Amino acid sequence: MPKALWLLVIGMVINVTGASFLWPLNTIFIHQELGKSLSVAGLVLMLNAGAGVIGNLIGGKLFDRVGGYKTILLGITITMVSAFTLALNHSWYYYVVLMIGLGFGSGVTFPSMYAMAGSVWPEGGRKAFNSIYVAQNLGVAVGAALGGLVASIRFDYVFFANGFMYVIFFLVAFFGYKNMKVDTSETGQTNIFDQSVAIENKARFKALIILCVGFITCWIAYVQWQTTISVHTQSLGISLTQYSVIWTVNGALIVLGQPLISALIKKWFHTLKGQIYFGLAIFMVSFFVVAQAEVFVVFVVAMIILTIGEMFVWPAVPTIAHQLAPKGKAGFYQGIVNSVATGGRMIGPFLVGVVVDLFGMQTLFYGLMIFFLIGFVSTYLYDRGLQGTVVQKELNVS
Repeated sequence: MPKALWLLVIGMVINVTGASFLWPLNTIFIHQELGKSLSVAGLVLMLNAGAGVIGNLIGGKLFDRVGGYKTILLGITITMVSAFTLALNHSWYYYVVLMIGLGFGSGVTFPSMYAMAGSVWPEGGRKAFNSIYVAQNLGVAVGAALGGLVASIRFDYVFFANGFMYVIFFLVAFFGYKNMKVDTSETGQTNIFDQSVAIENKARFKALIILCVGFITCWIAYVQWQTTISVHTQSLGISLTQYSVIWTVNGALIVLGQPLISALIKKWFHTLKGQIYFGLAIFMVSFFVVAQAEVFVVFVVAMIILTIGEMFVWPAVPTIAHQLAPKGKAGFYQGIVNSVATGGRMIGPFLVGVVVDLFGMQTLFYGLMIFFLIGFVSTYLYDRGLQGTVVQKELNVS
């Protein structure tokens, strides 16, 4: 990997480590420490994610307009200020407002990280996006493990740890990303008066939106591990430290399992579609297992299965978005993908919190297994309008 991508990877690890001190514990804090219901907790997380959706779209556009460096610094500044304010005052109303600030700042940052990864190493293809994905999950593993430990000592310390990691990320970005060069062939402007280009770009955008329909349903299901399932584990007597270990297993497996997954993809999955299909099937199996879970070990097994599925699906979608993006739209397309993922995190907690309050956990788990079928359909349909084009040929290359 080029040096620039290594700097992006290091920044992403630090950023997500900071975020992971807090997000796995959000629902637990709102429900147990602030005394709110699961539905209310889901509403707060929906506001947080909704701000993230807006931040992603703005961040993607800013990348195309002013570049990744300024956009990333803006996003980090917002999250840093929000985090330290939350550390000093996390009463109910402050918590709600500052969670919105954290969501927006994080949303501004992420599209630029992905767009810059694709730009600094265009010949790397999916490897560039996979590197950022692995970095995210290394941050999840470290942050979730430390977050549970810190919270078991005193919950207040989690907020300070969150803000401190954002300070480190700001310093890495400020000194490391300023002179980062991007591939101009990926960011140059197209001729908007060329009718054939306009038609092709419309087909590309339509393909992205169709793909994202399945992507958001996957995230609605996946986010339950961070919200509803976290509370479910508490009701079964599983401690905060054990719950954090589950996420540590997730992040560690993603980092350590990369050689095996890369070998499997190279040997058996010659298209991005096939990679996504397999991952979706694994997702369904994981929710079947968690539906039976009553003890810590079974939850760990379900998380291992879920992690294998996400290792196939999550890196594939931003890779497709990068290949679909016309020149000058790399940031915008990554902004859409990230906003859709954030949208899933926005809708999921509130929608499913209501379902659980009304029908119970078992109905939720089996319903989510069926939900993944939408992902199969959207993956099958998304490139139908690109038949015979150069971009479809790129998508069919592993």
